[in-house]
Amino acid sequence: MVRRPFGFARIVILLPFLALLSGCGVNNIPTYEEQAKAKWSDVQNQYQRRADLIPNLVETVKGYAQQERTVLEAVTNARARATSVQ
Repeated sequence: MVRRPFGFARIVILLPFLALLSGCGVNNIPTYEEQAKAKWSDVQNQYQRRADLIPNLVETVKGYAQQERTVLEAVTNARARATSVQ
């Protein structure tokens, strides 16, 4: 069985193709990186917006609780007056 050498001509032809193949997508890396940074910035902005809304939500709940307390006291007093009159 005779073994053939790979050949210098095949190596010379194969090297440019390998060089072209190794460069595929290299120019896209900065673009993808910037897109990822922009999306992460959007996520952080949403987190900050939600964090900014929490104090408003707390104040709204406090106001609603105060209004409920006032209504409950008024209803309780009205019932007490209604049941005391005979």
